[in-house]
Amino acid sequence: MASENGILHACTIEGDGNGKVLSGQAVTDKIRADSLAWVHLDANNPDTRKWIKSELTYLDDIIINALLANETRPRILEFDQGALLILRGVNLNENEEPEDMISIRLWIDKSRIISIQRRKLKAVTDIKEKLESGSGPKDAGDFIAMLSARLFERMEPIFSALDETLDDIEEQVMEEPDASERQNITNIRRQAIVFRRYIAPQRDVIAHLRTSEISWLDQNHKRHLQENLDRVIRYIEDLDAIRERAQIIKDELANILADRMNRNMYMLSVVAAIFLPLGFLTGLLGINVGGIPGADNPQAFAMFIGMLTVVVILQIWLFKKLKWF
Repeated sequence: MASENGILHACTIEGDGNGKVLSGQAVTDKIRADSLAWVHLDANNPDTRKWIKSELTYLDDIIINALLANETRPRILEFDQGALLILRGVNLNENEEPEDMISIRLWIDKSRIISIQRRKLKAVTDIKEKLESGSGPKDAGDFIAMLSARLFERMEPIFSALDETLDDIEEQVMEEPDASERQNITNIRRQAIVFRRYIAPQRDVIAHLRTSEISWLDQNHKRHLQENLDRVIRYIEDLDAIRERAQIIKDELANILADRMNRNMYMLSVVAAIFLPLGFLTGLLGINVGGIPGADNPQAFAMFIGMLTVVVILQIWLFKKLKWF
């Protein structure tokens, strides 16, 4: 998507779910007017900072730096004029990892919404398409509620797939345990940890908005935010459960593999114990000195084999009596 002065998309929010696309001087005029407008910017464009400083002169450097920072965590800061809001969504771009979550930074007040991205975020595209179809947000509070809802809705299939993958691994471990599954379990646990690191702060952001006294958030908006809060809390609980299950499955796999190794070592020990006296006897009679019993007897070898057989039978009987196997 090409950007002019860092602007990826700009439109009015008409109050009925529709949005009128803006360009050129119309963007500046609407941003300075009292009617609500939304401008979506590209943080990678060097002109973005210049545009913000020239068009939003009331924003101090702290807010601007937070909007354009390379690395961010979900948070909210309220100011007299509006609020700085940073959220994250799963990375659904092609050939990307979902846990490499993408941030969306917003400055919101009653008359303007400024959003900034470094990478494409599908939830933003959803809002844009809804405005084009006439089913978009009607005001600033509705925009926040709808954006957070789309961010969280996009997460659900990812977490469901993660849970199903863990189910498959658990079944595989129970049926045919294999040491190679350790890496798969570790990957799932790592994904759950990374997701939770960015989603847990978003719970705090939505909870803050839910109880905020911001003038453009009414009770209807807060009811929608409460639904979003319940959803993100459920996601965090699911991620905690996935992480704990992954550790339990990993421990179970380690126990199964250890039992298998112990069983194999036990059988080798039994075989070694059986052949130990046989080796002693054959070694004793194999020395090259005079006086070996049966050296001149043609039946000596058969008698010796019979004696070894009897020794083996006695050993097996003794081991069973001692319950060694």
